[in-house]
Amino acid sequence: QVQLVESGGGLVQPGGSLTLSCAVSGYTLKYYAIGWFRQAPGKEREGVSCISSGGGIKYYAASVKGRFTTSRDNAKNTVYLQMNSLTPEDTAVYYCAHDTQCGSRGWSLEGHYDSWGQGTQVTVSS
Repeated sequence: QVQLVESGGGLVQPGGSLTLSCAVSGYTLKYYAIGWFRQAPGKEREGVSCISSGGGIKYYAASVKGRFTTSRDNAKNTVYLQMNSLTPEDTAVYYCAHDTQCGSRGWSLEGHYDSWGQGTQVTVSS
């Protein structure tokens, strides 16, 4: 059974940092790309980043580029999202999802992905 579990969310002050983890089970992570999405209250879910199965290709939304970094440890079946210089606009529930590849055009689309985690809340507030 494919399962993705996000963790690492919490409350952080503006300018602070958090690292989210996406732990996968039920399949071998090294064959899959992992996307990160977020959904703020009253807004649609948006693509944040995607990392290819080998880790060599990464995509980022313009709103997080230069502040967020995605990485993976296939031996640990875990993908990470390092978030720096956080602002209140980054407040959202963050989700990870998997697919066979990111795709330069499809990586930010929800329908591109097969399985999703339950999400972890990130709140940026003073």
